[in-house]
Amino acid sequence: MGSVVISLDAELGWGFHDLDSPPSARVEAGRRGWVALLELCAEYDVPATWAVVGHLMLEGCDGRHADHPAPEGWFARERGEWADREDLRFCPDLVRAILDSDVDHEFASHSYSHVLFGRPETDRELAAAELERSLELAEEWNQTVDSFIYPRNDVGHRDVLAEYGVGAYRGRSPTHDGVRGLFDSTLRDRSMIVEPLVDEYGLVNVPASLFLFGFEGPARTVAESVWSDPMVVLARRGIDEAVAADGVFHMWLHPNNLTRGRDDERMRAILSYLDERRSETELTVETMADVARRTNTVDGIDGTASGIDSRATARQP
Repeated sequence: MGSVVISLDAELGWGFHDLDSPPSARVEAGRRGWVALLELCAEYDVPATWAVVGHLMLEGCDGRHADHPAPEGWFARERGEWADREDLRFCPDLVRAILDSDVDHEFASHSYSHVLFGRPETDRELAAAELERSLELAEEWNQTVDSFIYPRNDVGHRDVLAEYGVGAYRGRSPTHDGVRGLFDSTLRDRSMIVEPLVDEYGLVNVPASLFLFGFEGPARTVAESVWSDPMVVLARRGIDEAVAADGVFHMWLHPNNLTRGRDDERMRAILSYLDERRSETELTVETMADVARRTNTVDGIDGTASGIDSRATARQP
């Protein structure tokens, strides 16, 4: 029997600060979605891997980051348009809510300022600075970082992760998002189960299976009017596949995807079904770090060598 993983890209404004026209609905929904997901996970006792943009852990800053090797203009929106939007740039209160939850969530990294690691302009120095600063902040909060989620799933500089002791990352999904993914799964009967693998750097790649908000807009509205929420259908299918076979069904999303009540209901339907199947079978819910530890054990690798160990998550006083 397999397992289910849920990973969350927790970023608030940092997920959009480099865009010419950030999507206002999602920018403004980051905090409410964060709280809603924490409440839903607590209601159904579902642990998730929360990958947090490190800058959010700060109480404040001048927006200049003179010692950071980012390209010119990278922090321009923080100093300009969002200078008075501390709610988009910082959220130690929300980070603390993850750590204080009764659910055993995993604290992970989503970089320091949402730099895209796979872009040619992101050299090794910048990638290392992003990760190093994130780890410094985690240490200040008495946290360790075992897993990394690449901003916009732009995988790159895996050697840097290995050098800094991170043990796992979320790899690209082998299946498509949106309408194409729905077609492949329902009509072509393509499985969404993925197999974690140890890469050449000793990191565990925990590939994504399904982006839970890849079917939106008018297409979603039409589908719901004549059928049901297509993403709930896909998620239930993936959960059932995990019950029936070995491997991992790995769902992911951003807190800012929960912009309206119907988005909350989508997640409630998915987590409720996951809880139901878990209670009636031997299905387990794991974090990315759990999967990495298990994968390393199966492969005969000492998990502590790649940053994955069994230390309990420390909580900030």
